[in-house]
Amino acid sequence: MSEKLINFVLSQRFLTLLVAMAVFIFGASSMLKLPVDAYPDVAPTQVKIILKSSGMTPAEMESRVMIPVEQNLQSIPKQLIVRSLAKYGICDITIDFEDGVDIYWARQQVAQRLSEVKDTLPENVSGGLAPITTPLGEVLMFTIESDTLDLMQKRTLLDWVINKRIRSIDGVADTNALGGYVKTYEVTPDFAKMKLYKITVDMLQSALSKNNKNEGVGRLSIGEQSLFIRTEGRLKNLEDISTLIIKNEDARDVRISDIAEVNIGSLTRGGFVTKDGKEEAVEGLILSRKGVDTSGVLKRVKAELKSIEKELPKGTTINIFYDRSDLVSKAINTVTKALLEAMALIIIVLYLFLGSFASAFSVAIILPFAAMMTFIAMSYFGISANLMSLGGLAIAIGMLVDAGVVMVENIAEHLHDEKYKDDSKLSVVMSSAKEVATPVFTGILIIIIVFLPLLTLEGLEGKLFVPVALSIVFALTSSLILALTFIPVVSFYVLKKAPQKPVALMVFLEKRYEKILRFSLSHQNSLFVAVGILWIAAVVAYVGVGKTFMPSLDEGNVIIGIEKNPSISLEASRDIDLKIQQAIMREVPEVLSIVARGGSDEIGLDPMGLNDTDTFLVLKPKDEWRVPSNEWLLDEFRRILDEFVGIEYSFTQPIAMRVSEMLSGSRGDIVVNIYGGDTGKLEEIAKEVVKITESIKGSSDVYKKANEGVAYWEIEFKDEAMARLGVNKDELSNYLKASVDGIEVGIIQEDLRRIPLMIKGDKILQTSMSENMNLQYVLGSGQSVEINELVEFKMTQGPVQIDHENTMRKSLVQTNVVGRDLVGFVNELSSLIDTKLQLPQGYFVEYAGEYQNQQRASKRLSVVIPLSIVLVFILLFVTFNSSLQAFLVLLNIPFALIGGIYGLYYTGEYMSVPASVGFIALMGIAVLNGVVMLEYFNKLQGSVEDSKELVIQGSLRRLRPVLMTAFIAALGLIPMLFATGPGSEIQKPLAIVVINGLVSSTFLTLVLLPILYHKFVAKKL
Repeated sequence: MSEKLINFVLSQRFLTLLVAMAVFIFGASSMLKLPVDAYPDVAPTQVKIILKSSGMTPAEMESRVMIPVEQNLQSIPKQLIVRSLAKYGICDITIDFEDGVDIYWARQQVAQRLSEVKDTLPENVSGGLAPITTPLGEVLMFTIESDTLDLMQKRTLLDWVINKRIRSIDGVADTNALGGYVKTYEVTPDFAKMKLYKITVDMLQSALSKNNKNEGVGRLSIGEQSLFIRTEGRLKNLEDISTLIIKNEDARDVRISDIAEVNIGSLTRGGFVTKDGKEEAVEGLILSRKGVDTSGVLKRVKAELKSIEKELPKGTTINIFYDRSDLVSKAINTVTKALLEAMALIIIVLYLFLGSFASAFSVAIILPFAAMMTFIAMSYFGISANLMSLGGLAIAIGMLVDAGVVMVENIAEHLHDEKYKDDSKLSVVMSSAKEVATPVFTGILIIIIVFLPLLTLEGLEGKLFVPVALSIVFALTSSLILALTFIPVVSFYVLKKAPQKPVALMVFLEKRYEKILRFSLSHQNSLFVAVGILWIAAVVAYVGVGKTFMPSLDEGNVIIGIEKNPSISLEASRDIDLKIQQAIMREVPEVLSIVARGGSDEIGLDPMGLNDTDTFLVLKPKDEWRVPSNEWLLDEFRRILDEFVGIEYSFTQPIAMRVSEMLSGSRGDIVVNIYGGDTGKLEEIAKEVVKITESIKGSSDVYKKANEGVAYWEIEFKDEAMARLGVNKDELSNYLKASVDGIEVGIIQEDLRRIPLMIKGDKILQTSMSENMNLQYVLGSGQSVEINELVEFKMTQGPVQIDHENTMRKSLVQTNVVGRDLVGFVNELSSLIDTKLQLPQGYFVEYAGEYQNQQRASKRLSVVIPLSIVLVFILLFVTFNSSLQAFLVLLNIPFALIGGIYGLYYTGEYMSVPASVGFIALMGIAVLNGVVMLEYFNKLQGSVEDSKELVIQGSLRRLRPVLMTAFIAALGLIPMLFATGPGSEIQKPLAIVVINGLVSSTFLTLVLLPILYHKFVAKKL
């Protein structure tokens, strides 16, 4: 079939060139339209439920909200896991579905199950499904800066001007607002005056809610006119509220102003934002919708923010401190730079080996055309241009020219050969192209097959490396098509049919190679022993190579997670954060700015307590650091943080943090999940796990959330006294909530703004329990009783939060690993836990985080790679019609791995998924070179009688294409070896494996394979 294709394209040369140019233009158009992002979308199909109930403890949220909802979610089809978290006043439930499940179908299923159980939940529970975003949806963060606006004005500006306009942008799932004060119209009752006027909280609430409405009465038809009638009853301002009549007693109107103060107030804060150790701030956060083009969304958002900024009050600006597009551009630049440098190196190598600019051009032209065809395929299959997909193209860049090298080298050799001087140029090109069509087709197909195992990866590793595999497969398929169609046509027009002076480099290399080969043929046994020793040494070295999932990616930002005393107040937590920031800004000049978020956000996507703070550090470029080392910088932060007593801290990065939380519900390289029934027992076991983990070499930032010692005032109703006085629990709970947290009774419309109208007790009631104990409760009869007669106040303690996974309670310990491999660390940790920790019946431990990903990836690859090798063997058998020759080619694989293993061992890199990709690429190149070599040996059979001369002539003839494919593949990865910036950490282990592996692979292909062919095939002919 390949020969017929070559016949067709060479007979229709103009049409072939026309089609090629059309494909190139279409590819360029596809490239410009590709969505651009830093990383592939690694988030699973995930639906999050956020339910809030002010005043409920974690235990109450668990028993009354979380458990009923969890149980009703259990039987949803295609569901993988349900993780739940109960904290004070909030319940966060996350449901992960199988890959490929439609997000809208999943949300519909969850919403239906939630609606079924919602009637059984407490009446004051609010909330529902979270926005359609992903854990990686936080794409832009900013603060509002102004010397003239206070925190409430900044927050109002964010809520009702900025966020309102940003939400309308295509691709934005939602916006979040943090910090500042949310404006309210606040009615602060004087409970003593309410007692005097015999007014209950219910009467006050009823007056405000029932007298704050505009209603339509109907329509009158008068003659030819139609008139609409409406009542104007909505409250508009503080005066309207103050003058509202509650009741008339003894011919005297009792107004709200008689029993309460009416002011502008704010909602009770669940969190705060601090900046640069100076003051509180107001932060906005943009969430992108799942599946959108992040770069496109960010361009639209930033353009709208610039437009909004012009309309803000004088002196007010929007300061963007985190912009995902910065990481996107850095990551894309890293891989693009590597691609361009690789192309330049490849062209130089082509010229040196071929000795002709025309020949080098005929091969190199395959690069841009194959790249454009790859972009077409990426666009068709919906793959974005990101670090991984473009990284796949960078990996393939050295292999893209392999088919072209073999094709052009053979065509040029025939055109320059005196033997064909009387043949027409077209016939020479056609015959020489057909001669290598089969090995080219077989070799490239084999490389594609060895990359297919990557397509079977699951979970995070699948989402990261399937785009790599697909872009490699697309690129190699494109190069194969071009080598069999476009390249012969270009060679026909570009190469000359004339004798050519021998290439000096090849003359030099051929002389040395022939000596080495003749010597090796004479000392075969010695060579076999040497290779065997090398292989055994490689096996020993492999045992000493550590294993991990993936190298840590440098995102260019650092987040410090800080935890304080669980019972700390908002003000005290804020003050500690400011002091920490002041110390960091003073002592670490590498930090440009700090924005810290404490407590929970408004939506509830990140339900932290007041004692939890995520401190976001904006860093200077690394070339401006005193020491350009991430570990050194983290040590500087540790030195400062260790001076603060009573805090725990951990380090992460924006995307790494969210990925960890998405996978395991926590942050850290390794997460030890402890499952069981009793919260107290889980806490005890977790503390023991912390001690064991801290004792292991390599553990860093070991962290377990302080989950006990939170103080609660528990209020118990005195049922008999309440029944005697005619008081029900709802009314009394409402009264107590109004005195402390406040209750919303309506909305005040300010143009397009909807400001809550609240009844909320005086500030002293929010800071003193004794004042609440001395309150007077007005009964329906007008009499009043002390609140102590109706309820009993008790001080108790409880957990900070309660975690569930698939309806089981769990506790967890997280740790980062520094200076050693992940797998070795977990093996030691699990061994120590098994020996030192006696778990009660019904309790067990699981290891999550990156370790879980590494184990899953290793298990999958250990199955599918041998299967792909079997497929390669079948293809080789079909090609050579000989199981022996197929086996000889496959022998290249284990010997090719020798250099890769040595490379990892001596550079200190770990065996990771990127390194595994490198070994897969190495296998493909080794097999391709073996096919090219053996194909020519078989061709020489019959024309060369002496078996030794057969392999020598064949090896010399194939020296140039074998060296070129090896050199080009290796040099194509050299830029990745020395690259810096986001993403270079993934590329480096891969480049180390391939470059070092090609050294051993090429030597063994050129020396060992001819000897094996001579010994087992040629001698028997």
